[in-house]
Amino acid sequence: MEIPGSKIVSISSIAAFVGFEGLVHYCASKGGINSMIRALALELAPKKINVNAIAPGAIDTPGASRGSDEATRKQTVTAIPWARMGNPGDIANAVVFLVSDKADYITGQTIIIDGGWTLR
Repeated sequence: MEIPGSKIVSISSIAAFVGFEGLVHYCASKGGINSMIRALALELAPKKINVNAIAPGAIDTPGASRGSDEATRKQTVTAIPWARMGNPGDIANAVVFLVSDKADYITGQTIIIDGGWTLR
């Protein structure tokens, strides 16, 4: 009988894939998460532990809107092919999928959830 494994999901950011001026520390830390999950996925695969990450883009949360005016928000939305900011549920749904049995063969991956922002 095979013993079921576990799931680890980290939260990264599109800042690991695109640079944001004035946020060198943030971009570097999120890039570190992506590298960590790949290495950890290799180490934990024999124990059937999946290790993945989610990389959100612009998500409409109170923290994201603090300090930004309507013009900045409009500029952000214009850069997103889906023409809207994400919502927390978009991220939660991806996490629920990654911790489900439907994602048993996915490990070492960072899934970008940004409405297509990083495609441009």
